[in-house]
Amino acid sequence: MFVSYKWLQDYVDLSGITANELAEKITKSGIEVEGVDVLNEGMKGLVIGHVLEREQHPNADKLNKCLVDVGDEEPVQIICGAPNVDKGQKVVVAKVGAVLPGNFKIKKAKLRGEESNGMICSLQELGVESKLVAKEFSEGIFVFPNEVTVGEDALAVLNRDDQVLELGLTPNRSDCLSMLGVAYEVAAILGREVKLPQPEVATSNEKASDYIEVKVEASEDNPLYVAKVIKNVKIAPSPVWMQTRLMAAGIRPHNNVVDITNYILIEYGQPLHAFDYDRLGSKEILVRRAQAREEMVTLDDAKRVLSEDHLVITNGQEPVALAGVMGGANSEVQSDTTTVLLESAYFKGATVRKASKDHGLRSEASTRFEKGVDPDRVRAAAERAAELLALYANGEVLEGSVEVDTLTVEPAVVSITLEKINRVLGTNITTDEVKSIFNRLQFEVSVESDEVTVTVPTRRGDITIEEDLIEEVARIYGYDNLPMTLPIGASTPGALSEYQKKRRVIRRYLEGAGLYQAVTYSLTSEAKATQYAIEKREPIRLAMPMSEDRSMLRLSIVPQLLEVLKYNVARQMDSVAVYETGTVFLSTNQDELPEEREHLAAAITGLWHLHPWQGEKKTVDFFVLKGILEEMFATLGLTNLVEYKQASIDGMHPGRTAEVYLAGQNIGFIGQVHPTVQKDLDLKETYVFEISLKALLETETAPLQYEAIPRYPSITRDIALVVSKEIVSGELKGIIVEAGGDLLKEVSVFDLYEGERMEAGKKSIAFSLRYYNPEKTLTDEEVTKAHDKVLKAVEEKTGAVLRG
Repeated sequence: MFVSYKWLQDYVDLSGITANELAEKITKSGIEVEGVDVLNEGMKGLVIGHVLEREQHPNADKLNKCLVDVGDEEPVQIICGAPNVDKGQKVVVAKVGAVLPGNFKIKKAKLRGEESNGMICSLQELGVESKLVAKEFSEGIFVFPNEVTVGEDALAVLNRDDQVLELGLTPNRSDCLSMLGVAYEVAAILGREVKLPQPEVATSNEKASDYIEVKVEASEDNPLYVAKVIKNVKIAPSPVWMQTRLMAAGIRPHNNVVDITNYILIEYGQPLHAFDYDRLGSKEILVRRAQAREEMVTLDDAKRVLSEDHLVITNGQEPVALAGVMGGANSEVQSDTTTVLLESAYFKGATVRKASKDHGLRSEASTRFEKGVDPDRVRAAAERAAELLALYANGEVLEGSVEVDTLTVEPAVVSITLEKINRVLGTNITTDEVKSIFNRLQFEVSVESDEVTVTVPTRRGDITIEEDLIEEVARIYGYDNLPMTLPIGASTPGALSEYQKKRRVIRRYLEGAGLYQAVTYSLTSEAKATQYAIEKREPIRLAMPMSEDRSMLRLSIVPQLLEVLKYNVARQMDSVAVYETGTVFLSTNQDELPEEREHLAAAITGLWHLHPWQGEKKTVDFFVLKGILEEMFATLGLTNLVEYKQASIDGMHPGRTAEVYLAGQNIGFIGQVHPTVQKDLDLKETYVFEISLKALLETETAPLQYEAIPRYPSITRDIALVVSKEIVSGELKGIIVEAGGDLLKEVSVFDLYEGERMEAGKKSIAFSLRYYNPEKTLTDEEVTKAHDKVLKAVEEKTGAVLRG
């Protein structure tokens, strides 16, 4: 809601308080002011000018040479390129020395050989948004529609010397979607009176009931409908003050009739609609639900196909408006309109919301009906609009209104004890103070003994229970005035648990290794819910999903990370490496909440590193990701507890996938995504892992111990073992480590051979073994003894023989 500071002064005395001070007070009372826009910021030197003469520029087809009276002793010559400039107009002139938004300074100039002493301005050049400028001035300069004084400050006449407060309203405070609603709020905050408009309408001898009859079939959707008739209307631009107030509120001016209905919308918060009576096609208004597949054309010239859920205003036969949302093109007020049928009604919010959503039409009117308008202002708004139509459209208001009224709305009556107010707020507020607060809010209040009974006006539909009254007392009393107390009891400083510390270590390590952290949805589709799950469980469906793509709780993080890769690769990010620590959801019993288990997953594709100058590049492969994982295990001190076993997993490459075991327990997997999945996602070779973070971080590790650098030399022995192709290197390495004893310190694979000279069904795996004793120099006999044990063990357990 945009609130003009100058406009607000019509209803509340704001003397002695600036717009910024008011914004702070409103914010402290519970309604956030998101900003204060100073409309004339940085501008000066703008006056009203009168174009005395206009002629074609002698040296330019699209320029005009104008003689303009700006209130000085002599008129000045100004060159203007606007297509709509003409003799006799009253316009905005930036004199020499003036400053426009953006610190644009006006100087004397020569344009195509002709002197120009100033600038005739459009509203856009004064900082007005193009969407708020009336259509006739959107491509040229602004021309004052009413009589104004030459030489007068143009910014003051255009209300650009104003400041606009932007209120960030929560849905319950729909009462402040109007200037009067804001006025009540400000008056309560400042402890001042509210000055309400007092419409005085002189009516003709003719009666509105002779011109129109109103019937309402859908009384539940429209319990109150008020119609007034105004004759002999003259369509013209509305006064400048009204146009500028509408622009400050974010509404584009059109003509006096439409502008008046919009003005009342902002002033009272009550949407109105003006029909061209002569185009209505009958003397009847019938409000009903639309028929299935019924059609109408709205004011935006779009054909709307209606359903039985939509409420329409009809002329007895065809729709002339979509109730509470938008009028119909067939009854639009146009330049030749002379008689106006004015509608002011109370429509059910849910019905308006349905039509607004179905047709994608969210208007200022529908917003207010959805959130709730004050039923007590429906008639008052119609009377105020009739008064303005008589004043600014020369209208003749017919006597009376035509109404259908089945509305029964009673003010809410809520009682609360003074003891409860003070107990909840921690205050010692007296009865008189509480009574004063409700009086400032314009609430009827009575006190009997310790009980306060409040009759809430209909404009404040958000107040229905005791807690609402407590909130009103607190915010008007002042949140800053509420006493502050420290909690009583022993307190302990916060600290991270061991689990949290280790999780941070993992995140820092992975980011240091070059992976970016991703945060993805925990919700997924039915097709992806069970993909790549470490532990197979029945997936859990949401009772009320937002969409089918987000209808299930995930069992794995990998599908979401693959979507992250797909999204980035589609945007020419060819090399992507991401990880995520997140929760998966495992179903338990039917009536119990799922078990939430934290997992760690990563996905990489493209190049791992690239050095164009040195001509080096390396694409990601299985061992790049395995190396990242192994170093992470080493960082946590778990290297000796981890082993990898070849595995076959749906959606993974059958020959490049392994399960990860920690202390003999399967905690996850690592490998390449299956080529068909890669193709479906438009990815190159992609590698992923996912492990149970819970299992990883809850595993106890031995305290970190440091060893001195060996003073004595080590001895390295290389062996090439010929084994069956089914035997994996990890199995051989485990046997070697176990048999090597204390002297064997390092074992690593450095070669694999499966060439022509190898016996069928066999392969050769070469290991490098490093022996040393930290306390003395090893002898050949000691190394040979330990080495022979290794060779004997691999032969006995796997049938391996040394390659000749």
